[in-house]
Amino acid sequence: MEKAIVLFSGGLDSTTCLAIAKDQGFEVFAMSFAYGQRHSVELTAAKRIIAKMPVAQHRVVTIDLAAFGGSSLTSNLKVPKNRSSANDHDDIPNTYVPARNTIFLSFALGWTEVLGARDIFIGVNALDYSGYPDCRPEYIRAYEAMANLATKAQIEGNRLTIHTPLISMTKAQIIRTGHVLGVDFSLTHSCYDPSPQGLACGACDSCLLRKKGFEQAGISDVTIYI
Repeated sequence: MEKAIVLFSGGLDSTTCLAIAKDQGFEVFAMSFAYGQRHSVELTAAKRIIAKMPVAQHRVVTIDLAAFGGSSLTSNLKVPKNRSSANDHDDIPNTYVPARNTIFLSFALGWTEVLGARDIFIGVNALDYSGYPDCRPEYIRAYEAMANLATKAQIEGNRLTIHTPLISMTKAQIIRTGHVLGVDFSLTHSCYDPSPQGLACGACDSCLLRKKGFEQAGISDVTIYI
């Protein structure tokens, strides 16, 4: 079996992405991050999911993006709620974490070299999302090109591929795909501003897009909202 790193937050998208990688026959190595995010409950969700969808290894890497702030996910800035523009690609909200995917992919790239892997999966989406610049196809292509110039393994001929199976899907299509692959969405967490008990707020961009996705997919939303 070919090995693959899956960037795994415990959210709806990354869990579907993990299910796709397993379905394609990869030996999956999941990588999650404790990066100072206010919604760290997602890491608890990630561990629940891995218990039900076993992988070869699951690593939780600790880094401190809260040291820089600049995002409502890593600082005391207020998370936007009930935005009518939750899917507006021209209006990037303050939930954007500066350079987050570049940092995450770089950690994954290092692990691929150690494992002798040539594949990374990331659940970025360029349709039903909040317009983050590091979720676009041109960004992924640029990062992949850089990665294939930057490491010993790639120079020796082990070309890296970054897989983005969700990038051109609507949220409804992602949910239907995960449903077919047996994903238990009740285990996943998407909310940016959960209650102390870990309940979804129901009003942040991520909750709004999740609700819309289940409605359009015609699948019951099993999320527990405040």
